[in-house]
Amino acid sequence: MTQITNETNITSTIPRLAMFQSFAGFGKCSTTIALPVISAMQVQVCPVPTSILSSHLAYATVQKTDYTPYLQDYVSAWKVIGATFDGLYCGFMNHLHQINVAEDFLSHFKPKTFLLDPVMGDHGKLYSSVDDTICDALKKLAGKADILTPNLTEACLLTGTPYKEDWSEQELCKLILNLAQICPGKIAMTGIEQADRYITYIYEDGKIKISETPSAGPSKHGTGDLFASILVADAIHHRDFTESVKKASDFIALCIAASENRQIPEKEGLLFEPFLHTL
Repeated sequence: MTQITNETNITSTIPRLAMFQSFAGFGKCSTTIALPVISAMQVQVCPVPTSILSSHLAYATVQKTDYTPYLQDYVSAWKVIGATFDGLYCGFMNHLHQINVAEDFLSHFKPKTFLLDPVMGDHGKLYSSVDDTICDALKKLAGKADILTPNLTEACLLTGTPYKEDWSEQELCKLILNLAQICPGKIAMTGIEQADRYITYIYEDGKIKISETPSAGPSKHGTGDLFASILVADAIHHRDFTESVKKASDFIALCIAASENRQIPEKEGLLFEPFLHTL
């Protein structure tokens, strides 16, 4: 382990959030979306890179570096200098050791807010870098989350529910209630498209709510990262959860509409920079 000096009383004038997340240099997703969005919402972001990629994996050529071997020393250095954190946001983690380090982070730093975005798959399929071991570990970690933001595929994976394309309202309510048996906190289940609407199912304090947003175009890379980033920043500022879900959904629709209007290629993600000031 690299030698590090001891410091204490590390303070911040604004809330501080640690973020376990991949870093993709091109394509607007993960850290390159979350960091500017959360920062614009007056929360300091301290990234913990789980992997470093030249671009997201939809591109044919990607240079990848797995940061897993360095993760424990990285976080241990924060312990030594006396860093403190108001929140933890866990996004893409594709190695069991990364999840173990996140659990250790929770145990040591005890952040008041923990959002888990259980990145495992979409459209009924696991991502290539995720296996059943990762799914099981994320299910365990979800039991410690204050906020859980799975898409429909991830909700099925967490609950052992067969994925399908068509769902009734009753089936979706049952699915989010099954998630509530796993996660003791608030839940926003995304990725539900019906006609010309995007629908998010919300679970909070034993109640189910439904938030609807008119579709502004097809979903793009990074929408899940953007959604979770807005929710965690609002949560740290103690804002109403249902209102945060609506705020995030409306902001994503605004970004999709602008991206469509300017004909930005789908792989290049969302045009969100011009609208950061509205957050």
